[in-house]
Amino acid sequence: MEENFKMIDHIEKKENWHEDFIVNLAAQLMPQIYVELGLYHCELFNAMIPYSETLIGVDISAEAGKYMIQSEKVMFMNMTTDEFAELLKKHPVSIDLLFIDADHTKESVLKDFWNYFPFVKEQGLILLHDTYPKNSQYTDKGYCGNAYLVIDELKNHFDEFEFVTIPIHPGLTIIRKRKTQLAWETSV
Repeated sequence: MEENFKMIDHIEKKENWHEDFIVNLAAQLMPQIYVELGLYHCELFNAMIPYSETLIGVDISAEAGKYMIQSEKVMFMNMTTDEFAELLKKHPVSIDLLFIDADHTKESVLKDFWNYFPFVKEQGLILLHDTYPKNSQYTDKGYCGNAYLVIDELKNHFDEFEFVTIPIHPGLTIIRKRKTQLAWETSV
């Protein structure tokens, strides 16, 4: 019986597990447009390049752009997330997968969520990072901040989207924009 199952000897437990999770998700979704708010050293962003047609990275720090792999598929927007949201109003794109990981305050995460929500495709995904800190020490602004408080605010909007938070530190919330359960129902 065991020969029918592929055995995994070891899976490393690591704090940035969410990056592997997101890359695997993208490998299945193959998003046309991936947008990442908050890049730091572009580790996740660069890992997404094989799985997306167009990738847009937004960071207020010019330093972040230096870590980005150069490709015709990528764009670095050295500006605030608010500035890029304003730019999208003039030059809209239809986002398949959005990762929000810029300012870790409740107010900023909520603002980014609602600023970018109109640009996310029906059935598109929004990922929020730092939504399940393991203890109060990790709610420091330099780490998860109070981004986890966003979840209580979003509970009142289940008619527009659905979400689940993976309860593993530092947390990842997956939000699906939808009017119907099945994508093919929207075209019926």
